[in-house]
Parts: sequence; C-alpha cells; structure tokens
Amino acid sequence: MISGNLLWILVGTMLLGLAAGVIGTFSFLQKQSLIGDAAAHAALPGVALAFLLTGEKDLPILMLGAVITSTLAVYSIQGIVQYSKLKADAAIGLVLSVFFGIGIVFLTIVNRQPGGNQSGLSDFIFGKAAAMTKSDLYWLVFCAGLILLVSVLLQKQWKLMIFDPVYAKSIGLPVHMLKITLTALIVLAIVTGIQAVGVILMSALLIIPAVTAKLWAKTVVGMLIFSGLLGGFSGVIGTYISSLKTGLSTGPVIVLVSALAFILSYFISPRAGLIRKYLHKRRMQREGDAV
Repeated sequence: MISGNLLWILVGTMLLGLAAGVIGTFSFLQKQSLIGDAAAHAALPGVALAFLLTGEKDLPILMLGAVITSTLAVYSIQGIVQYSKLKADAAIGLVLSVFFGIGIVFLTIVNRQPGGNQSGLSDFIFGKAAAMTKSDLYWLVFCAGLILLVSVLLQKQWKLMIFDPVYAKSIGLPVHMLKITLTALIVLAIVTGIQAVGVILMSALLIIPAVTAKLWAKTVVGMLIFSGLLGGFSGVIGTYISSLKTGLSTGPVIVLVSALAFILSYFISPRAGLIRKYLHKRRMQREGDAV
C-alpha cells in the first residue's frame, strides 16, 4: 500500500523525469549534453554556499544558489572555448572539476559546523527523494511544469534553431534569446532535480532518455514523447524501489532503471538495435550468396 507522502514523491519524480527527458532531448540534439553535466556538478557549491550564508535549508534559496553557480559554470565554459585555445571537452572537464571540488570543500565546512551533519546537504550528492518535504515537492512540481510548458510552446522554434539556424535568423527568429532560454531551462531542470537525483547523476537523467529515444523514434516530436515518457517511468520506478529499503539513494536507482531501458533498446530496437543490424547483415549475406 502506497502512503500519501510517497504518492506525492512519486508524482514529483515522475514530473521531474518528464521535464528532464524533454529538455534533455533538446540539449542532446544541440550537442550540449556534457555542458549539462558540468552545470549539474557546479550546482553543489551554490547549494552549500547558500546554506552557509543563510544557515537554513530553504529550498528556494538553495535553488537560487545552485542556479547562480550552474549558470556561472556554463558561461565559464563558453568563455574558455571562445577566448582560449582549449577545446570544449577540455573546458568542460576543467570547469566541472573546479566547481565540484569547491562544492566538496564547502560541504565539508558545513558538516563541521554544529548541526551541520543534520543539515541533509549530503543528500544533494546522490539524491534522496524521501528527504523532500511537501513544500519542496511543490517547488519541484511548479518548476517541472514550467519546463514542460515552455518546451511545448517553443519546440518548433528550437527545432529550427538547432537544425537550420541560418534560416531561423532569416525569418526573424531571435536565435540568441532562444539559445539563452534553452540553456536557462536546462539549468532549471538540473537545480530542480538535484535533491531527488543528486548533482552527480542529474545529467544522466537528461542524457540517457534522449539517447534511448534516438534508437526508437524517427522524428523530433517522437523523440520528445519517448524521452519524456521514459524519464517519467524511470523516476517513478526508481523512487519506488529506493523507498523499499531505508538509506538507499534515489538518484542511482533512477539512473539504473533508465540505463537498463537503454541497454534493452540497444539490442531490441526495431530501428537501430543490434539484433536488427545483425539480422539485416545476415540477410544481405544470404542474398549475396544466392546471386
């Protein structure tokens, strides 16, 4: 029997998975998935610093701190690539390591303070949905709903921006603002989900459903639907499994559920699965031998 509190948490993680799957698809198509990974790790110092400054675990304030440091990390990566000779992968690795290291230092300082061990900030590393209060869930539902709403309203413009930016500019679309909006929603998805999934694994919830959807869907709309549904399914199943055992972090279980779906899809997908490719290759060999 599912309790009322657990039901709320399941609804929250389902909406989070839906939002992450949808916005993660746009991130994947724009080839910014690894930037999302850096932004996720960069959220930790913002959370810890916000707690150090206020002394309270108030989710809106913690999210504001995470937004600031995650946004700073994204623009740091873009600045390093633009004004130095470093490639994007090197810039992402550098920014990710530095920000996450700072976050661990701040978290250590928090834990050494009186009552710091009871702050619950360590749950932000791997995620623990069970530690979320009802007010936290309200924020999660609001932010996830906002991400989904904006994604639906701007999906046509984002498709043009990603696949044909020159044409998008020629018809008067504000390409720069569309890019900023997409980046802002990716950051919002990350900071919204870090308490449930954790800063280390939140990027996986953005990437894995989108990659899996690519194996099944032929169109962008199909990818968005499939990725969103898979993200929501992973959120619900992962959260429920983690609730069965005390102390089991939610984030790793959600990611494992999503990863299992990818592995199965990699083999059985009728569009690009390994089994289909093998059967096609065998058929071509038989036809060649017949000739």
